[in-house]
Order: sequence, then structure tokens, then C-alpha cells
Amino acid sequence: MKLILLGPPGSGKGTQAQKIEQKYNLKQLATGDLLRDEIKSESKIGREVKKIIDRGELVSDKIIISLIENSIDKKKFSTGFILDGFPRSVCQAKALDKILQKKNLALDIAIELLVEDKKLINRIVGRFSCANCSAVYHDFDNKTKKEGICDKCGSRDFLRRSDDTKEVFAERLKEYYRLTAPIIPYYKDKGMLKSINAMESISYIENNIYGILDSVKKQN
Repeated sequence: MKLILLGPPGSGKGTQAQKIEQKYNLKQLATGDLLRDEIKSESKIGREVKKIIDRGELVSDKIIISLIENSIDKKKFSTGFILDGFPRSVCQAKALDKILQKKNLALDIAIELLVEDKKLINRIVGRFSCANCSAVYHDFDNKTKKEGICDKCGSRDFLRRSDDTKEVFAERLKEYYRLTAPIIPYYKDKGMLKSINAMESISYIENNIYGILDSVKKQN
């Protein structure tokens, strides 16, 4: 099973991707993780990416697309994968189509998480993640079960994004609607889009996603 999670920043894509990964034995491909891994490995691409990020610039489509293509090459996807944070534009969506076609693969479903802008802002402020495994938490909505300890890997090291402020997030949201939102009709026209009200509880959202994915599995 091969799927994409779509939605604005803060809609819960990362949280749901981790749950889907565990339940269906899929591999999560998150662009942020791929970029961090390249930087840590100090590969040629990693060194280039670090320079770009240090300058405060955006990593080019060419580099992102190359990372996704190489990652699919390296991994064994007997059960499938989840794309989280990619594609971010119609241009990237079309590039993904070409990558999968070349590898004789095809997407099964694109799931959109719908959240009101005001709710998104409340979610973003207070968000933090595990420095070791990238599990996502929130000061109020999704605390760790034991204070200061990651539920997933037991690490005590956590990170907060410096851009998780109302002002910066407002700009990120504008960029999402300008660049990424056009992907929604792109996949809708392909008959692959399913939308979920992501303003409900995490368990409600995941149960709806599981229902969609179980249906996809039956069809395959």
C-alpha cells in the first residue's frame, strides 16, 4: 500500500503517519527526516543541504525529488510506504508520478486532513518532538505518558522548532495555500483523494484513516 498524507502544517500528518507505519508495517518517508539524515551522514548532498539551510534558503525541488527517488531505491517496500511532507507542489506531484511510473509502482490513495486555520495555530504553539525518533507531542493536546520521556523510544531529549510561533506560522500557512493546496484538486481529479475532518480527537482521525486503508487493502 502506497499513500500520501496531505494537509496544512500542524494538521497532524506526522502523528498519523507514525501510527499508520506501525499498524500496517509501512515505511514513512518524511522529507524533513531524509534531509536531516543526509546532513548527519555528511554526504555530498548533505553538505550542500546544510549550506542552503544555514543561509535560510529553501531546498530546491531537484534535491528533494532526488532524495525521494533514492530513498525508494534503497528501501525494500514489500508492504508499501507513506509520503509525509512530499509532494509540496503540483510540480513535485508530477515528478512523483514519473518516479513511480519508472519503478513500475503506483499510489493507492491520498488522504487529506482538514483543519480550520484558527485550530492549526493553537496546535502549533506548544508543539515539540523527540530528538531521537521524531515522535510529535504537544504541551496540552498530546503529552507524553510519562513527563519528559518519549512514549516511542524512551529518549529524554526533545526539540522545539524555532519557527513554531503565531507570526511565523501565519506566513507558513500562506505559503501552503499558495503552493501546496493546489495538490488537493490534482489528486481529486485522479479519483484518489479522501478527506477527513482532522479537528476531532486523534483516535477519531486514526479510526477513519484505518477504515479507508482497510478498504484499499481489500481492493488490492
